Amino acid sequence: MSAFGVPIPESQICIIQDGMTKQDALGALINAVASNPAITDKEVFRTAIFEREARLSTGIGGGIAIPHVRIPEVAESTVGVGIASKGIDFGAADQQPVQVVVLFATPAGADKDYLKTLAQVMLSLRNVDFFERLTACDTTEKAFGLLNR
Repeated sequence: MSAFGVPIPESQICIIQDGMTKQDALGALINAVASNPAITDKEVFRTAIFEREARLSTGIGGGIAIPHVRIPEVAESTVGVGIASKGIDFGAADQQPVQVVVLFATPAGADKDYLKTLAQVMLSLRNVDFFERLTACDTTEKAFGLLNR
């Protein structure tokens, strides 16, 4: 079973390089998730994520950001994960760098699925040992193995 309660395809995991900005990191993660056929309109998806982030940062603190959308252009819920071991400035609530970005793409009206997965993601990421092992992953293969154990 996946650590997040849903399988994370390796193609939807990004290692965020040192020096990337929040916009760069989001763009890379959006591209990775948009490669999933569940995203029926990649440009609407991209725009929706950036518009959501412009309203209020999804950096919730504790080194975690949770960008998310619930739009009709997502046919099936899917999740992407970005790992920035050194952290990036995400404008987080606690003003600390973000090391793990979990992007949720959810169909409009799928609030229960979103909340269920969000709860599992937060439970996993609040486990200090798991968080440290995840942020130490320097390849998508390592992260894939940890996330989909």
